[in-house]
Amino acid sequence: MAGYNEIDRVRMPEGSYVGSTMPGADGKPAASRGSILSAIPVPLVLVATALVCYGLLTVWSAVQGNENYSFSRQLLGVALGIIVMLIMYRIDYRQLAGFTSLLLVVNVVLILSPHLPLIGVEQKGAQSWINIGMQIQPGEFAKITVIMLDASVMARYGGRLDDPREYIKALAYIAIPFLAILTQPDLGTGLVYLIIGAVTLVMGGARLKYLLITLGAFVAAIAAVFAVDEVIKQATGEYKLLQQYQRNRLLVFLDPSADTSDSGYNLQQAMIAIGSGGLIGKGLGNATQSSLGFLPEAPTDFIFCVLAEQFGFLGVMLLLGLYLALILICCRIARGASTLFGMLVVCGVVAMWLFQIMENIGMDIGLMPITGIPLPFMSYGSSFMVVNFALLGLIGSVYAHK
Repeated sequence: MAGYNEIDRVRMPEGSYVGSTMPGADGKPAASRGSILSAIPVPLVLVATALVCYGLLTVWSAVQGNENYSFSRQLLGVALGIIVMLIMYRIDYRQLAGFTSLLLVVNVVLILSPHLPLIGVEQKGAQSWINIGMQIQPGEFAKITVIMLDASVMARYGGRLDDPREYIKALAYIAIPFLAILTQPDLGTGLVYLIIGAVTLVMGGARLKYLLITLGAFVAAIAAVFAVDEVIKQATGEYKLLQQYQRNRLLVFLDPSADTSDSGYNLQQAMIAIGSGGLIGKGLGNATQSSLGFLPEAPTDFIFCVLAEQFGFLGVMLLLGLYLALILICCRIARGASTLFGMLVVCGVVAMWLFQIMENIGMDIGLMPITGIPLPFMSYGSSFMVVNFALLGLIGSVYAHK
């Protein structure tokens, strides 16, 4: 790809630098000269701070009077996230470029850890949590390693992947985390992994022909799953491949007026909350749909509805403006990255955030199927908050080590 030198096209040994990161005449990498603290992406910090504060304000109002949620836990997630962000910022991300196999192992271990006895926790039919003194969701933390894994895989091809055997190999690396997360099962997080992988393949220079074939095969696989599940239903009386609630969510997406118990109710209440906010909203703490218990999972999946009801159309536009600024700043950092690996890392983060934003807001207004995908920097969840801060630190590291 343009903008990267020929060393990007060379397969590098495990643990070595990738791209224009060779030591200078003084024997030190270029990023180590001078104070790294002078290379702070100030616009990114300011926008992220505004998003976090906006999110804390909204979550605080959503959890009031709800014993199932703790605002102090959300604050703890922010505090831990800031620490992790600073650590990630200080790490030279380029040193991780060659550890493809190690990143794959870490991914699989994280995603499969909820299946371990004693620490695995099942909630709402999914084995997605572990309890190690505090309850965390390893699949969320695996988003960080998935981004680095996919970027590491594609960076080895120097921006051009036209060998079919190498493409299949890269595709296998990218598909393993998705297949692992389906064992929980957590289809929402799995979709996030797929989006990260797809964007990394495109930005990493995979041949268009291979990408179109992969997309066709994926669509055919989805159709096959539904067809086989219908056969299983006729033989056993119940669906095995897709849960009934997953089918209900799809039916509600196709027909919002369909009566599919909780799924249809959730969408109707979400749209009522958004519409009742009007232009300027009802004011902080006056989101009646959530405070009176009509809107389920308000602090997590439907936090956007709480914001829209309280702050109205203007509050929603402020949120979207902050997200737009965040994405544009990250795209600029990606363009200025000194290595292909760094560019792909930032693109993976942007892809994840964009998909989560569009899916979460889209499902609240009936434009996307209802899933458990949270809204970046807004939804309740300490694990999710720590992950977002860690990704900010990773982007900061790409910015600093130029």
